[in-house]
Amino acid sequence: MRLLLSLALLAVLAGCATAPPRDLDNVCEIFREKRGWYDDAQDASKRWGSPIPVLMAIMHQESRFVAKAKPPRKKIFGFIPGPRPSDSYGYSQALKATWRGYERSAGNYGADRDDFGDAIDFIGWYNHQSRQRNGIAPDDAYRLYLAYHEGHGGFARGSFSRKQWLLSVARKVERRATLYSGQLAACQKDLEDDGWWLFGWF
Repeated sequence: MRLLLSLALLAVLAGCATAPPRDLDNVCEIFREKRGWYDDAQDASKRWGSPIPVLMAIMHQESRFVAKAKPPRKKIFGFIPGPRPSDSYGYSQALKATWRGYERSAGNYGADRDDFGDAIDFIGWYNHQSRQRNGIAPDDAYRLYLAYHEGHGGFARGSFSRKQWLLSVARKVERRATLYSGQLAACQKDLEDDGWWLFGWF
């Protein structure tokens, strides 16, 4: 009986760990609810140079922080579920091939697309590539998202220029990054102090 209760508790805890945050519009509340996420985001920001609000805004747009997110299936005859448009998956909606390139380039072999720490590091890495290849500033959420969506070559060719819907989405990402930036400025010290407080217990 105890074993069954323990397994049930572990299942509940696992479900809580992977559930998306309750308040997606407040980055401070996201980090307070998901205790390890701030450290992961800070590590990725320091490693690759993109500000935390930019990383989080891109992830919000890609998956709404759903760990196992996949693109919706296309409908055949309007109602029969068909194939998915791509193999993108996880928090960052990274494609398998791009993810493998990240693992090799960043030396993060065995990284998982449904792990927040790995996914936020991937976004940081991709933004770093966008800076190197296309000269995009690390805090330019608008252009970084366009490059993230279209790929480095597509961005260089201006493939986004006639996609008004995509330009609008990129502006949404930019506004969210600005929103998150103002919020984080007000709570970042508390988040870092919380980390030191927890460290003192070990």
